[in-house]
Amino acid sequence: MTLTNSRRPVRSAAPAVAVALAFGLWGLAAGPAAAQLVPDGADGLPVAIDADQAIEWHQDRKAYVARGRASAERGGTTVHGDVLTAYYREIPGKGNEVFQLVANGNVRIVGPGRQVLGGQAIYDADRRVLVVTGGNLRLVTSDHLVTAEDSLEYYEDRGLAVARGNAVAVRGDDRMRADVLVGLLVGGADGATRLNRIDGSGSVVITTPTDVARSEKLIYSAADEVAVLLGNVRLTRGDNQLNGEAAEMNMRTRINRVISGREGAGRVRGLLIPGSEPTGAPAGSGTAR
Repeated sequence: MTLTNSRRPVRSAAPAVAVALAFGLWGLAAGPAAAQLVPDGADGLPVAIDADQAIEWHQDRKAYVARGRASAERGGTTVHGDVLTAYYREIPGKGNEVFQLVANGNVRIVGPGRQVLGGQAIYDADRRVLVVTGGNLRLVTSDHLVTAEDSLEYYEDRGLAVARGNAVAVRGDDRMRADVLVGLLVGGADGATRLNRIDGSGSVVITTPTDVARSEKLIYSAADEVAVLLGNVRLTRGDNQLNGEAAEMNMRTRINRVISGREGAGRVRGLLIPGSEPTGAPAGSGTAR
């Protein structure tokens, strides 16, 4: 059943579609401290749905479908895709309940200070999990760009974004790469979404204008601009190299510390080439430069 083929916002003409997409796209948020990639749907604002071709109700599939450069906007957040599909189930005495929403083709989820791009997005309303796959995977916040090759995931209950497969986070001239990056998203007073912390695992590489660091794990505090590297750390600047079990890189001051290990176990080793710029700066016991 085709409800409309108008490019105008759909409100009263297709209230069932509007309600379905409202819950499917915008679920519940993770609480006041969590970043809201999507509004929580509790303010009663209308949903504006646009589609070049049609908005359909498939009763046999229990699905609503918007086709052709489709978009759904509510409370300042818009989901774009070539096709938007909301799947619902019937709840006796309560009506229909959307449990999954799928956006296919040229997917963009846009809101104040954040944008997610990919080829396909699937939102699981029961688990409150959004998974974006396909080419050109990107999460753009007010201060970071995160890319991945396999998937971008967002867990609403915990405010966590997970980038898998050659994941890269960029802030200014600094880059952090790992097999998997996990970011804690928070909302600022200005409504913009920011990455507060990033954890990385697997083939970690940090690149700054002066240094390259490699390790097995990464913990990065965006507020302090400090990265802690753990496991088989190798830090190079020019021809100089420092090796240890842990390191601390201050992206703001460009001062680095390489640490031997817990309670002084192991050794810190360095290869310093005459005439080459030294790596890091003096930082106390158990460090090298």
